[in-house]
Amino acid sequence: MPLESMPFSKALNAGLRKAMEDDDRVLLMGEDIGHLGGVFRVTEHLLRDFGDRRVLDTPLAESGIVGTAIGLAMAGFRPVCEIQFDGFVFPAFDQITSQLAKMTNRHEGGLSMPIVIRIPYGGHIGAVEHHQESPETYFAHTPGLRVVSPSTPNDAYWMIQEAIASNDPVIFLEPKSRYWPKGEVDLDASALPLHASRVVRRGNDITLVGHGAMVTTLLQAAALAETEGTSCEVVDVRSLSPVDYGPILDSVRSTGRMVYAQEAPGFTSLGSEIAATVQERAFYALEAPVLRVSGFDTPFPPAKLEGSYLPDADRILEAVDRSLAY
Repeated sequence: MPLESMPFSKALNAGLRKAMEDDDRVLLMGEDIGHLGGVFRVTEHLLRDFGDRRVLDTPLAESGIVGTAIGLAMAGFRPVCEIQFDGFVFPAFDQITSQLAKMTNRHEGGLSMPIVIRIPYGGHIGAVEHHQESPETYFAHTPGLRVVSPSTPNDAYWMIQEAIASNDPVIFLEPKSRYWPKGEVDLDASALPLHASRVVRRGNDITLVGHGAMVTTLLQAAALAETEGTSCEVVDVRSLSPVDYGPILDSVRSTGRMVYAQEAPGFTSLGSEIAATVQERAFYALEAPVLRVSGFDTPFPPAKLEGSYLPDADRILEAVDRSLAY
């Protein structure tokens, strides 16, 4: 079992490379992804190795990128589109929600749309507005789209390949603050299916649930709680639509308490949906209401305030204390 240590961004690069080697219908499209290798260098050297007919530098026109990808998918290709930053996806929003998500249904199942849209999202990089936001709820709310977000290099390597292999459109959300930390990647076999959630830390007293970069923060909070005698179980959602509720519900039925944490604003969010579903399906196992910790319901602030806006371990632990006090 070959294990290799690499940063999240390099794991994505390796996963894209493997998918392109395995299927010559896979091609990449995006702004500055070719010669530059993307602003985060996720596509570095892929133009050199696969040529400009499979790695396409596009104009600054997200609507055109996705619209062209739809046409290519109709012709039998498997396009992977890069949106440079989360806030730049909205010029393509109509193409994604009004066309891409509906094409298969519109053709009564006779047409597949094997398109992956890669979106770096989330904060912690000290950038300006449109560069640190978390728009996952817009896409999770849209029938016809699959939405996933890896939190580790190993998941990045395998989930990008599994997303490309899907015959349905996949919104692939990459937590940009995790691009640089390294982790071990198993190059032989995927640990889990694309749409499976996973327990990443065992505990007995309370369940902490989240996705993307927030999983690292939850693990930090769990480690701090342990020093104070509280045992936290941590669940990485991984798939935002569909959600695999099995491990979440099993954990909550064991601990009796749950906190959901996310960078996105809390109102009508993924955390809202998962909290409501857990309270419907595990009501009699709960010792306290499901609590949520999120970004505030305001536009993302200037960089010097992001530490106050984004949930940290202290805010999560405050919610843990409130839950345990019931």
